[in-house]
Amino acid sequence: MPAPALHAAQTASPCTPGSLPRHAPLVVATRDGLVESIHYGSAIATAPDGTILAAAGDPLAPFYPRSALKPLQAVAMVRGGLKLPADLLALAAASHSGGSRHRGGTQRILAMHGLAASDLENSTDLPYGTAERENWLRAGLHPTQVTQNCSGKHAAMAATCVINGWPVKGYADPSHPLQQLVASTVAELAGEEPSARSTDGCGTPLFALTLRGMARAFGTIAAAAAATADVTASTSDEGGTSPLLAEAAVGLAMRQHPAMVAGERRDVTELMRLLPGAVAKDGFEGVQLVGLPDARAVAVKISDGGDRARMPATVHVLESLGVDTAPLAGIGTTPVLGGGHPVGLLQPADFLAPSTLSKPVNEAP
Repeated sequence: MPAPALHAAQTASPCTPGSLPRHAPLVVATRDGLVESIHYGSAIATAPDGTILAAAGDPLAPFYPRSALKPLQAVAMVRGGLKLPADLLALAAASHSGGSRHRGGTQRILAMHGLAASDLENSTDLPYGTAERENWLRAGLHPTQVTQNCSGKHAAMAATCVINGWPVKGYADPSHPLQQLVASTVAELAGEEPSARSTDGCGTPLFALTLRGMARAFGTIAAAAAATADVTASTSDEGGTSPLLAEAAVGLAMRQHPAMVAGERRDVTELMRLLPGAVAKDGFEGVQLVGLPDARAVAVKISDGGDRARMPATVHVLESLGVDTAPLAGIGTTPVLGGGHPVGLLQPADFLAPSTLSKPVNEAP
């Protein structure tokens, strides 16, 4: 029997050893002292001016940030005139768990702009959160666009079209004015032009960037939010505030409503609760971004897409920057169980050792 034909997109760009990113071992799982599994990847920490403070693997190799792009997309929408309460703006930057507050928030965004769920152009899915999905299925319900984890972003995109008089139908098309605005905003915040483009799982345009570019963007968003929060606190007795920069509005919304960005029992929500001033977002295929109030930032990509390795690697890089990561111990490592009892640990490797940092980030082994 002949082998089944592959989709054209699967054969268009064959991967050769020389074209693969030079990832490094970032996270290991041990069982009774023996290394059982290794997650490779790349990581970077950047200074406010974009200088590389620490790096491992191949942080200048292009990759798809997936849902870590959502805060950047939200900045573009605010620049395009989108005005939402902070909890709903956080939802616009979310990969939410699909709980009642998330579904209700999506419906609120739609209703505020005369839209309906039928105007959404994202894919259908069950709720992303484990408990939320189980409850949904237990009730005998099926996948919908509102329960899909990107529905808040899509509702906000449709709303931005209404505000600007742009067609709502086709808003996810790369040629649409909304997506043109998103594309230019992403390039500006990252400080680099995308090296490739694709389509994300929810249907919106996706841009290939570097970890350094994404770190730059998150540092900018977090610093803008911190600066605005400081000014607001110092002038609170005067009454009223001036309109926020889009970057500040998005960063503050995410900081103030971390449960809308992800959900309860989600590590990204916990990180923002435990690390005041941080702006964090994950993405499918092992992506994690964290912006700090002083504009430093951390970006991680796990090569095998393993979700469990994102946070141990991220917390390790944060620790290298002098951040107090003691509150993050619960998400920075995970016990490996045997018979229901801890027999090992999922933990970061020493991938930021001085010998590693002394090498240029693209130096061949």
